[in-house]
Amino acid sequence: MRIGLYQFPGSGDMGKNYETIEKAVSQAASQKVRFLAFHECALTGYPPLEVPSVSEVDYAAAAKYKECLRKLSIEHSMYIAAGSIEKEKDRYYNSMLLFSPEGKADIYGKRALWGWDRDNFVPGSQQGIYEVDGIRMGIRICFEVRFPEFFRELYRENAELCLVSFCDISQAENIERYELIKAHLRTRAVENVFTVLSVNDISSFQTAPTAVIDPNGAVLLEMERNKEGLLIYDYVRSEDSFGMLGRKRISDELVDGCP
Repeated sequence: MRIGLYQFPGSGDMGKNYETIEKAVSQAASQKVRFLAFHECALTGYPPLEVPSVSEVDYAAAAKYKECLRKLSIEHSMYIAAGSIEKEKDRYYNSMLLFSPEGKADIYGKRALWGWDRDNFVPGSQQGIYEVDGIRMGIRICFEVRFPEFFRELYRENAELCLVSFCDISQAENIERYELIKAHLRTRAVENVFTVLSVNDISSFQTAPTAVIDPNGAVLLEMERNKEGLLIYDYVRSEDSFGMLGRKRISDELVDGCP
């Protein structure tokens, strides 16, 4: 399966964000991408960095653009995952939307909320595991990468791919934070023996990578920091190495409660 990860500078201008996403979908389609992912709150902008608060979002416009995304997914026979803010009555969710080529729309709501997230959102309740061309894929959002438990859920459900979508940026260069978050991603890949995909916003200095990390923690591909563009990876199932088999064996024993 050909995977695309597109990083771009998000904003509070939903029309501008959608235009960038639409352009990226067209570019990805020309390169036969089957699954394309964007960053946290890519459609609406992330509060308060790109939009002042959840109350400032035009949800009627958001609904229109989400329907456009659903139609793009059908038109290009492509899975599209993009961050947005979902509103249910007076409750707001930091969500990843997953549109399928058949026209289905799934939602994963971020559960690890702190700081600005807690000021604006309530936790989601979905487990975040989806079928993409017969591949079990997990979706996680930004701060959740700090907590192994969210990823162990995916291991228990036999996920083989995991997408982590970020809006992790700072007002100044912070290479130490960038490398720390990349280390988290590498560790989640190793301990759960699956491939990790990450995609980040670049509206300010980028402090988490857009990258592909294999089940042994090797960084296979990494987008140049702070530069808009499409990263493409061809995912192919392969046989588990000796070390991978060992990690799965011990993990299964631990999951079953047998140290």
